[in-house]
Amino acid sequence: MSTAAAEDEDPRTPVGTADPGRGRLALARGLLPVAGATLVAAAGALVAVGCFLGLYVRPTSDDWCAAWKSRDMGVFGITSDFYMTQNGRIANAFLSGVVYGDGLAGTKILPTVIAVSFTVALVLLGRHFVRFLGGRPRILTLTACALVVQALLYFAGTRSYQVLLWAPATISHTVPSVIGAWSLLLAIRTAGHPRKAVRLAGFAAAFLIGFVLGTLSEPFSLVSGLLAGMVGLLCLPRLGLARNWQPFTWCLLWCSGLVCGLVVLYTSPGARWRRAQQPAKESLLSAHELKGIVRDWLHMWDTVTGQWAYLGAAAVGVLLGLASVLRGPAEHEKREPRRTVPRGTLIALLLLPVPVVVLGSLAVAVGLRSGYGPSGWTYARTWTSYLVPMELALCGYGALLGARGGRRLRGRRAAGTLLAAGAAAGCLALASVAVLVPQVQDLTTATVTRSVAWDAQNARIRAEDARGATDVGYQPLYIGNLAEPFFTGNYQRDWVSACVSKWYGIDRIHRP
Repeated sequence: MSTAAAEDEDPRTPVGTADPGRGRLALARGLLPVAGATLVAAAGALVAVGCFLGLYVRPTSDDWCAAWKSRDMGVFGITSDFYMTQNGRIANAFLSGVVYGDGLAGTKILPTVIAVSFTVALVLLGRHFVRFLGGRPRILTLTACALVVQALLYFAGTRSYQVLLWAPATISHTVPSVIGAWSLLLAIRTAGHPRKAVRLAGFAAAFLIGFVLGTLSEPFSLVSGLLAGMVGLLCLPRLGLARNWQPFTWCLLWCSGLVCGLVVLYTSPGARWRRAQQPAKESLLSAHELKGIVRDWLHMWDTVTGQWAYLGAAAVGVLLGLASVLRGPAEHEKREPRRTVPRGTLIALLLLPVPVVVLGSLAVAVGLRSGYGPSGWTYARTWTSYLVPMELALCGYGALLGARGGRRLRGRRAAGTLLAAGAAAGCLALASVAVLVPQVQDLTTATVTRSVAWDAQNARIRAEDARGATDVGYQPLYIGNLAEPFFTGNYQRDWVSACVSKWYGIDRIHRP
């Protein structure tokens, strides 16, 4: 008889006598799929609404410039333009050229592409994690985790429109996390592969993807480089976590690619031009700037910790841990003995997300202050780079707690406690999703209303242009705290108005 089955038997219970413990244990096992399905429906509905709103996305702010450059210059033309005159982000420019290459169609489907690819990647990563815990992956609960994490990422912050719907921000700060998740899967599959050709291909991919990310997003490069560096150190063979040097080599090549990409970006003519627009008044190492960085960092975390809904990531993780270790009598399976890892190394691995999130967020604060000044911390779209590892860490810690508690409490005597724990975790996860509904409603109203007004104005401008007008009226249509034409009183410095004029092929726009 297997261990789990033996725990279900109680010799003191007479045969044929009703056993409340058995009923509660069965109820607990039945509760988890129901909780998972409920969360999939609730969180999935919010994510689906966000994807559907992509159909109502219309240009604003940087959209205007990326759209006309992609149309007139092509993919390689806009890539060269970014390198020479904008900011040096060549991979960012290339993706922008692809997204805007067919007019505005790419911006409408991009949210769906992000959500679907991120969901699949998180589910696959979750399967590896559950197996590492010695449990059995449950696709329904894994999907619930992936969707809850995404719902929190997209809608729990202060810049929902920018994080999911505004293509310039999603390309720079949301897409990198998706690429990072798939890269981690690539590392898992190739770093320890028995075939040398596969390992070499994985190493080459690590460097190339790292280089691309280094020229795509500075904040994500800093956070992912910090994570890869720490993981690489823990994977030194002498520490017992890895059997050979392959994981360390993968992390080293990843970091090398990031560094090379950042060097190309930082030394580009475009990056030099951008730094010249806002020359630093003081060194970042000065006492005044260091105090400002710490103050900005605390402002960021005050905003994040003020949103209790992020606890939903830990709650759904508890459900994942419980579901992975609770088995019915017919589901028992033999477990292979795990390789022993030194206790110190294991503790360091478990605590790894803490310094990554803390130091990564500090690095983002430094970058924002150096790039945007004292108000840089308010650019919340960049927080995605550390919010994703934070949410995944909360989910992972919850899963560890759920798995450990589930193994200890799955006997009939503790079935009531197990049932209560599962119900509490499910309710907290559902509440964290429910609290996002007003935010999604406001986002839906703003996006759809603006699209209707934009379409009407676009039709009018096109009609005036067809009649030969060279100076047409444009009413700013604000959304998502983004710039629109006439954001400054100096028309010569109004880059949004200039890009709108180029998109419509006219000389000038004015307020109607």
